Amino acid sequence: MRYWLNLFSGATWKEFDSRGGDTTGFRETRWRLVQRMQPGDVILCYLTGISRWIGNFEVTGQPYIDESRIWKSGVFPARVPVRVIHKLAPETAVPILELRDRLSIFKNLKNPNAWTGKLRGSPTEWSDADGQIICDAIRSAATNPIDRPFDPAKLQRRSSYKESSGPGPRGKSQSESSEVLEAVEPGSADEISEHLRMQGLLAEFGSAMGMKIWIAANDRSRSIDGHKFSEMPSVVNKLPVQFDADTKRTIELIDCLWIKGREIVAAFEVESTTSIYSGLLRMADLVALLPHLSIPLYIVAPDERRERVRREINRPAFDNLKTPLVKVCQFISFGALTDLCKRLQSSAKHVKPEILSDISEPCIIADEDD
Repeated sequence: MRYWLNLFSGATWKEFDSRGGDTTGFRETRWRLVQRMQPGDVILCYLTGISRWIGNFEVTGQPYIDESRIWKSGVFPARVPVRVIHKLAPETAVPILELRDRLSIFKNLKNPNAWTGKLRGSPTEWSDADGQIICDAIRSAATNPIDRPFDPAKLQRRSSYKESSGPGPRGKSQSESSEVLEAVEPGSADEISEHLRMQGLLAEFGSAMGMKIWIAANDRSRSIDGHKFSEMPSVVNKLPVQFDADTKRTIELIDCLWIKGREIVAAFEVESTTSIYSGLLRMADLVALLPHLSIPLYIVAPDERRERVRREINRPAFDNLKTPLVKVCQFISFGALTDLCKRLQSSAKHVKPEILSDISEPCIIADEDD
């Protein structure tokens, strides 16, 4: 018996459920993997957008190709007959981060965000140990359901991949793959003010946790609420570790760094201006200069720009790095950061930087199937 990952969006999960739940399908490019699936294998169903395990299936027959259109969202011709073992509601589905202390994909990571690479496409085979842990958690949630609120907008997100016969990488059309990065545009006064407010929140929260703070060299003289960043006692004027000249120039312009002792523990780029490329380019430069980087990277941007950040971070320019940027960089919305800081500011000294995993979101654009 093997365990296989099956990715669903909110829309494809509804389609699967509404048509009886007896067949799941994958893209034609996955046919070689699909042929390895055998009766008795277990399919682990992962709901993208809200990052939860929503059910599991048993394979009941041999894989087959069928191009009849039975789903609105795509053909998904590489198909497998299945029987539902357990099926949860999105509200009671199991958040993957609740299993991070048990699943092997979270262990021995070079970068804390690298686990998202295991959820990039389906089907993919998972280990017996991880498969059993996930099945046990799904069974427990079916027996004793717990409502876990989530942002409904996240459930509505769909993959930005397009069905195409063109030769673009990772299923993208040729025209999409050959797009050139646009020029960086200056932001409005309101956007710049919001940018500084987010930098200030990151600086204050990091400082409350006992961190030293690095603010981008070109922002240090700016003021937030009448106080210059350079006047904050926790803001340092010199990086704690030595880098070569190119790396140093890149790091010095990153919007905010959290520093513990001589170690950089998190790096943040705040993107509130019309163009979001400047921060992504700096992060990409950093990954290119330090390919074995183990610092968690975060793009902090307005909630409504979430999909644009995800789309841009998956461009070939960033995806073709030795370590693809999407594997090491996560998204944090302005709203989530603001809520976290308000909620934990008074108790921040008891909190560790890993708290960011509660509000950060993978930028993986999953190759969702039905």
